[in-house]
Amino acid sequence: MNLWPARARSRSRSKNVPAEVARRLKARAERNHRSLQGELMAILDEASRELTVEDLAAFAARVGLRTPAEAAQFVRDDRDGRRR
Repeated sequence: MNLWPARARSRSRSKNVPAEVARRLKARAERNHRSLQGELMAILDEASRELTVEDLAAFAARVGLRTPAEAAQFVRDDRDGRRR
């Protein structure tokens, strides 16, 4: 039996989190078929990993980057895509 109303439970779980941020996190969790707690753990896990030179080289090979000019264009395209 749960004695806390859903609204109170929601507030206590996302203490000091702006409503819009909480909404986006819940939507992201849903898209990834995770609970909100699972999504937060996945975000923290990814953020805590150290990137090595080998990781970067593997990423460059995976996306087909062979020259510095291609890498620069990849970064520009990614950056410009996020501005839209």
